[in-house]
Amino acid sequence: MISRRLPLLGAATAIVLAVAGCGSSASNEAAETESTGGTTLAEIQESGVLTVGTEGTYKPFTYHEGGAGELTGYDVEVITAVAEKLGVEAEFEETQWDAIFAGLEAGRFDVIANQVSITPEREEAYSFSEPYTYSNGVIVTSADNSEISSFEDLDGKTTAQSLTSNWYELAEESGAQVEAVEGWAQSVTLLEQGRVDATINDELTFLDYQKTTPNESIKVVAETEDQSRSALAFRQGSDELVEAVNEALEELRTDGTLAEISEKYFGEDVSAE
Repeated sequence: MISRRLPLLGAATAIVLAVAGCGSSASNEAAETESTGGTTLAEIQESGVLTVGTEGTYKPFTYHEGGAGELTGYDVEVITAVAEKLGVEAEFEETQWDAIFAGLEAGRFDVIANQVSITPEREEAYSFSEPYTYSNGVIVTSADNSEISSFEDLDGKTTAQSLTSNWYELAEESGAQVEAVEGWAQSVTLLEQGRVDATINDELTFLDYQKTTPNESIKVVAETEDQSRSALAFRQGSDELVEAVNEALEELRTDGTLAEISEKYFGEDVSAE
């Protein structure tokens, strides 16, 4: 799994979603589509439906069980719970990541639930709910590694990174020699074989992996200070709807629902800062 997030330190923060097959520039996201204006809470309540844009192919956030089963995932469950708090039904409109913001602008759906990272450029073009996912970048090493405990310790070491991921430049910036891999699974294999010293990735990738494939041979030894934040994205002008969604999210946080959904998919609460 490759994150929709941005790197969090130094020069790496300048990358705009250089992720494999699913990143897009802010100019592409804010497609040259005439906006239909924001969605009002009254419109949602009158129709009884909150239309949600999502990929359906981004496990564990939005995917089909078994590849062809029911749509499920962390984001799917969160937005479904939000819709219930609003007294409406969540209706999902699946679309590719590259077209998802254009679909929002065109009014095909009212909200995007797809691990959308909050960035300054996106905040200029869209309205966001309060975050419902927080995550750091992490260094993962073999369990018996005692030489690496910080990003500074990567200087002169070898890390396994996808050249199209968010974390490649952070590894280079930390002084590491990068071994190119296709993704997380190959990184873990190289770690287990002792062919690399570490890999940098999103914390959620590690948690998802350990939840579904427990592996005691690897560990997290350090994390970035800054956190990435993912939230629900709306067309501008949806202020009343965003406010109602934020109230719903707060209720779900208070009553433990967000923590419960987080534990189900990641083994810990990723909805809390």
